Amino acid sequence: MGPMTLPGLGSLTPVPALERPDLLAAPVVTALEGWSAADRVGVVEIDPALADTAACAEAYDLPLDSGANCVLVGGRRGGDERVAACVVRADTRADVNNVVRRLLDVRKASFLAMDQAVTESSMEYGGITPLGLPPQWRVLVDEAATGIDVAVIGSGVRHSKILLPGSLLAELPGSEVVPGLAR
Repeated sequence: MGPMTLPGLGSLTPVPALERPDLLAAPVVTALEGWSAADRVGVVEIDPALADTAACAEAYDLPLDSGANCVLVGGRRGGDERVAACVVRADTRADVNNVVRRLLDVRKASFLAMDQAVTESSMEYGGITPLGLPPQWRVLVDEAATGIDVAVIGSGVRHSKILLPGSLLAELPGSEVVPGLAR
């Protein structure tokens, strides 16, 4: 069997992610090195000023529904902080106040503050990805995101994007597929 070809999208043509660790945050490299599906994950360099979903989609001729955003949500129960990374299609929003709050079993769930998200994930804001997050965090993947042919997700840094089959989002280490996570 020959090497797998990585799917491109729009004007983006990825290379195997592990061939360009300079385009990935350190915890993302570590996660990919330990993941059997890493050979199906590509990375592509982008202009960091275009890292936000809408700007990236427009600049690189990407369908908006190809993006999968990762947002970090937290809440407290007793003295414990509970954090989840929520992966949803870019044309939807995570249902933080209902679905995520119930899954975390907290009274109130909210997005992590930028400084906490960056410090605790060891990733750049706007590039946070479900790959390589702290192991105690839950990774909740909206079922709809797993149906994306070629998903564009963060790489841990703003100057690149990861491309992978949406079905792989369900296979991320520790991921939980949640129907109706987004609305």
